[in-house]
Amino acid sequence: MKNRIKVLRAERDMTQADLADAADVSRQTINAIEKGKFDPSLPLAFRLSDIFGLPIEQIFLNEE
Repeated sequence: MKNRIKVLRAERDMTQADLADAADVSRQTINAIEKGKFDPSLPLAFRLSDIFGLPIEQIFLNEE
């Protein structure tokens, strides 16, 4: 699944480790999500939505 996490994180001057700490996951998890190698669980997607203050649909993009 495509996502805008790397861009959103950069706009907020956050490192992968910063975002991982805020989302209560590992930095490797954030890296894998950014690279499209891992799709987050729904609870994690909601946590990321809360962190960025955006609806899930503006973070994760449907690949049709």
